[in-house]
Amino acid sequence: MNDNRLLLVEDDATFRGVLARALSRRGYAVTEARSAEEALDLVDQLRPEFAVIDLKLPGESGLAVVAGVRGRMPAARVLVLTGYASVATAVEAIKLGATHYLAKPADADQIHEALHRDVGDARHPVTERPSLARLEWEHIQQVLAEHDNNVSATARMLKMHRRTLQRKLAKKPSKD
Repeated sequence: MNDNRLLLVEDDATFRGVLARALSRRGYAVTEARSAEEALDLVDQLRPEFAVIDLKLPGESGLAVVAGVRGRMPAARVLVLTGYASVATAVEAIKLGATHYLAKPADADQIHEALHRDVGDARHPVTERPSLARLEWEHIQQVLAEHDNNVSATARMLKMHRRTLQRKLAKKPSKD
């Protein structure tokens, strides 16, 4: 494996196109997919060395793609890239075999570096105290992951109206 085959799984067409061009300029042979199902169909044909996978996809989540890629290509370097970062999804992604997990916005240089880095960074800043909004977001994400991304079941578990939960999920998490 030395031709840098990369599977890019992203449902946002504009972002996918921009990222595909940027990664191509960095030497990757990029194949694009819009959904988990499309990505899983491509894995056997493509046999990628690398995969960059958005977490939130139509249908199954990017976590299903992580598991599928690693199950078929154990040596592949898998990066989860998401605008909905949380501790719960990061832990699940790593347990399923993701090599790294980056929160959007991340540029092509950061993605390239993460795909080739084998160890963690001990200098990574540690937040003293996350905000209440951030803790709420992470708790919601953890419960959502425990219920296989089922919004109705998560709302029942959190004793929250489904529409309220949907509004909270539509918001970006706070940075702190």
